[in-house]
Amino acid sequence: MPGGRLTQQERQQIALGLADGLAYAEIARRLDRPTSTVTREVMRNGGPATYRADLAHRATGHRAQRRRQSAPQEPNTAPQPHGRDAEAVRAYEEVFTGVIMQSGMPRMTSRVLACLYITDAGSLTAAELVERLQVSPATISKSIAFLESQGMVSRERDERRRERYFVDDDIWYRAMMVSAQTTAQLVDTTRQGVGVLGAGTPAGNRLENIARFLDFVSESIARAAEQGREVLHSRPEDAEPEGTEPDGSEGPADADG
Repeated sequence: MPGGRLTQQERQQIALGLADGLAYAEIARRLDRPTSTVTREVMRNGGPATYRADLAHRATGHRAQRRRQSAPQEPNTAPQPHGRDAEAVRAYEEVFTGVIMQSGMPRMTSRVLACLYITDAGSLTAAELVERLQVSPATISKSIAFLESQGMVSRERDERRRERYFVDDDIWYRAMMVSAQTTAQLVDTTRQGVGVLGAGTPAGNRLENIARFLDFVSESIARAAEQGREVLHSRPEDAEPEGTEPDGSEGPADADG
């Protein structure tokens, strides 16, 4: 089995395999590489939907150069719990951060949120975030302040009087409700414009249609968030098996059974 870094040709084969819808294990088999090697390669370079061989090859070279330049400052890599692959976790954290950024959140704030969310405890101190992300305490403080304003983190002092930041099971529920409230405010503002520009005018009609659309979206988000909130507090093993009704009874029997 070949070792060492992936070559550019191997990355092109990975890209072709992804385009053909092949599983990571099958791509790895064709390359005679471990499946974990292919998984890490794809996850740290944008995920299966956006993986590009040439970009991945250049990015790997840049990362290697940065590691050589900053080797003395690299944080110690602590052993991962539950037998996790530390490199795969790091790669996934990069992908998760990128997805959060696509929602409009600043990069550093996205990094802080992703870092908190993938910890088993769902909490870290400011010092732990500084060490993990290799940034200043002021940078962490600014990101936490933004996340608090959005209801996405909370803070407490632990037994050593250190500030500890938490994400909890309701984080996405609160985020959806904030989104619904913001959209509802936009509805009110848009309808004010109808009054100013005149109902029945082209501009007034446009704003009225926008207001009606956003009103529907806002109500739908709030209703769906309320209905789905309990999912955030459930465990996978609590899920109802297929064919079982919510009250625990079996689903409808066949007509001939």
